Formats: sequence, structure tokens, C-alpha cells
Amino acid sequence: MKTCPKEKDFIKSHSFFTKKEWDSTLYYTARHLAQSKNIELNTYSHFMRGTAFYQKKIFKQAQSEFLAISSHFLFASVVQYKIGTSLIQQEKYKEAIPVFMAVQKDSTNLYYSYLGKELLNNLGVCYLLLKQLDKAEGYLLKYQELEEKSKDTLKLINLYNNLGTLYYEQYKDNQAIPYFEKGYQLAQHVKSFSTKKDAALNMSVVEENRNRLLKAIVYRKEYDQWKDSLNDQNKVWAVAKLEKKFAVKQKQKEVDLLSAENKTRLAERSGLLSSLLLMTLLLAGAGYFYRQKTKQNKIISAQKAILDDLNATKDKLFSIVSHDLRSSVNALKSSNSKLQKNLSTQDYSALNNQLETNSAIANGAYNLLDNLLNWALLQTQQSFFYQESAHLLSLVKHVAHNYEPIMKNKGIVFENEVNTSIYAFVDSDSFKIILRNLVDNAIKFTPENGTIRVYSLPGKTDFVTLVVEDSGTGMPEEKRLELLRPTVLLSKKGKEEGVGTGLGMQLCKSLIERNGGEFAIESEVGVGTRILVSLLISHDV
Repeated sequence: MKTCPKEKDFIKSHSFFTKKEWDSTLYYTARHLAQSKNIELNTYSHFMRGTAFYQKKIFKQAQSEFLAISSHFLFASVVQYKIGTSLIQQEKYKEAIPVFMAVQKDSTNLYYSYLGKELLNNLGVCYLLLKQLDKAEGYLLKYQELEEKSKDTLKLINLYNNLGTLYYEQYKDNQAIPYFEKGYQLAQHVKSFSTKKDAALNMSVVEENRNRLLKAIVYRKEYDQWKDSLNDQNKVWAVAKLEKKFAVKQKQKEVDLLSAENKTRLAERSGLLSSLLLMTLLLAGAGYFYRQKTKQNKIISAQKAILDDLNATKDKLFSIVSHDLRSSVNALKSSNSKLQKNLSTQDYSALNNQLETNSAIANGAYNLLDNLLNWALLQTQQSFFYQESAHLLSLVKHVAHNYEPIMKNKGIVFENEVNTSIYAFVDSDSFKIILRNLVDNAIKFTPENGTIRVYSLPGKTDFVTLVVEDSGTGMPEEKRLELLRPTVLLSKKGKEEGVGTGLGMQLCKSLIERNGGEFAIESEVGVGTRILVSLLISHDV
């Protein structure tokens, strides 16, 4: 997608705005406003220009830019606050007061919690400078109560100096002097030369008026020291600014010169390349279009075959899953009816059995849906997959822990005999899905008081075989071969009780293959089933 030149100027101005490069911000916002008719983007440009002028201490121009912003702007309350502070900087205190009052009344704005304290301070300062000391005192004391909780040192210093001035103007020295002293003490912990200078000057005046001339001289010397330091700092900054401007101009001259040279070279090359490209395109065009047509026909044929397979898989999947879900819901509905009947007859023994039945039905439906989701993610290649060294025994313990209540309820003995020193190179999440399905099947087909064993056997070179063995009903040979058949389609649903869709087993096969492993089944009807999963051994432990 191409960006129009007007939007490019806006994007550049926003980038410089976030970097606080105010001159560049002003340049690109001016270019954007000169060309754009997009009201929303123009509003943001005015906001960035106002902020840039404010930071450069050009307050009258900042006020003008803020006034150009609509009252429906998202940051309208911040804009009004900036207008008020710009008026203070221009010493227009009477005009600033109603602006701050309007923002203060709008307590529903998003930024009220941020602006609330500062509004109190600014109103107090305005009234202080207008010599309306009673009003100033009220606002500054409220501001003090809030600001002392946030412990912003610079703001507290300014507040204490303002309160000291307020009381000093009324000859309330006993109230004023402690504030000046607090401000002076806090100023010792900041790096601002200007703040230190003002604090020292205040203490010098206080001590001089108290006829403590020696102390006044000490503070006056400190004031002169900070004043000189501030002047030196300003000179350094001014020189650095000039050096930066000179360096930018020199760099720009170099860029312009290189740009002119590049344009000349490009013009020469373009003539030769254009002729060569035109001839090449004419010669290659016919052959290219012929090859593309042939290629597209092959792609269309292959995609059609894939889509036919996917549609067949999808139809069969939805048919089987909907049948299973309907069976689970009907079973749950029937079981709930019995549950209500047992509850009314207060047959608590049957009630407990019915609750266990409900739990088993719900767990089966949940496992079906979970397998369906993981199968869909696998088919669409949306699942996260990362192989790493994993402790095999710990993974088995983690999965088996979730089935302990079910196995305990059926009286099944679970034996985890995996070698403690074996680490496999697998994706942990997908391997847990494999284990969960294998253990769930083992529990499903193992009768009460049966046994499930999980153990490891040495495999071929660099492989370990994990075995999940149960003493369940087993399966006939045709069913075993069907489950091993390499197909994306699900197994047909059998009529026998407990036989499922085969989705879980298909999911296991796909995930084992993705982990670089192998899958096998050994089973005998009436004896039990052994599922064998071969995995790569990890030597990076």
C-alpha cells in the first residue's frame, strides 16, 4: 500500500514529535498543513505544533496553534490546559483563570486525574500574582495536600516558595519562613541551577529582613555562585546549539552534492538500462506468458484435487463429530433425568453413581472437542511448535496427574516406570496432547480394578520407545490395521460400545510424525493393548 506525500509529512512530523525534536516537528507539520485537507490529521498537526512552540518557549504562537483545535478533539482538556499555561507565561493571569476554571469544572474528562492537581497550582499562582491572596491561599493549600503525597521534589520546591511569598506579602513571617526553609532544604537535592539560585535568594532576603546579616551574606554568595553556574550552562548550551546548526548545514551541503552526482549517474544508466530492458521484455514476454498459463493450469488442477480431499475430510469429520456430540448430549440429558428422580427419592447412593456418570460423559465430550480443535489447528498449520530437550518422566507425571481422580474412581492401578535419565527431543505441548489421548483411551477401555503401565524401552540408535500398556478389552486385528492406516480421514464409527471416532488416534499419529517419531500398536482381544511411540533422544541435557 502506497502512502501519499501529505501523509508522509504527517508520519515524519509524528516521528520527530515523539523524539522531542521540535524544529523538525514544526517543519513537517507546516508542510502537512499546507497540503492536507484531512481535518482529523490537521487537528493533530496543530496539537503537535502548539506543543513544539510551547517547548521552545514561544508561548504566543503556541496559544494560537492550540486555539485552532476543535473542542471535540480527544485531548481537548489538555489543549485548554496548555492554553492556560501559555497565558501564564505571557503574564496574562486574568485571562488564564477562566480557562483553568472551565477545565476544572469538566471532571468527566479522561485526563482529570492528571490535570486536577496542576489546575489547583496554576489557579493559586494566578491569584498570587494578581495579589488576590485569600483565593491564592485556598488553592495552594489544597495543592500542597495532594502534592506532598506524590513527593515530586521540584514541584514541592516551587509550591513552598509560592506559599512563602504568599505569607511574606502579608507580613506573616512566622508562616512564610518555614516554607522558604523547606524549599531551600529540598533544593539541595536537585540538579537544577535555577531552582538552587531562587531558593538561595529567598533565604538571603529572609535573613536580611531578620537582621541576620552574616547568614544573609552567605546565602547571597551561594545565590551568586548558582547564578554564575547557570550563566555558564546557558552559554555552553548556546554554543552547542550553534555548532549543531553549523554541522547540520555542512552535512546538508554534502548530501545535496552527492544527490546531484547520483542523479547524473542515474540518468546515464537509465538510458542504457531502458533500452536493454525493453528488448529483454519483448523477447521474454511471449515465453513467460505461455509458461505462466501452463503453470496456472497445473496449480488449479492440484488445488482442485486438494480441495476435493479436504471437503471429503470435512464432511466426514462433521458427520462423525456431530453424531458423537449428539450421543453425549442425549446421554447427559437422560442421566440428568435419572439424577432428578434419585434426588426426589433421596437415593444418595444412586445419586453419587449418576454424578460420576455425568462427569465421565462431560469429560468425554470435552476431550472430543479438545481433539477437534487441535486437529483443526494442525491441519491449518496454526499451532505453535518448538522442539527442545524434555524430561520424559516429568511429562508423563504431569499428564497422569490430571487423570488420577478418574483412575481412582475406577480402581485402576497406574504405574509410571519411565527411565528417570531419559530426555526426548520433542515439542512439549504437542507431546502432552499425545500422552493425554493415549492415557485417556487406556482408561476408557480398561475395566475397573485394571492396570495401566507407562514405561520406556531402548529403541533403535538415538531413539527411545515409550510404551502405554493397559489390561483392557484390546481390539481386533482389522481395527488395529485401520488405526495404523496412513490417511487424513477418520475411522468409521463402529457399533460396539465405547468405540470412538478415531480422531484422537489420528491426531496422535500426526503429532508423533511432526516430532520425528514413529507409532505402532500391539493388541489382543481380552488381554489388552500396547501403544508404542518412538522418539528421538536428546543428548543436550
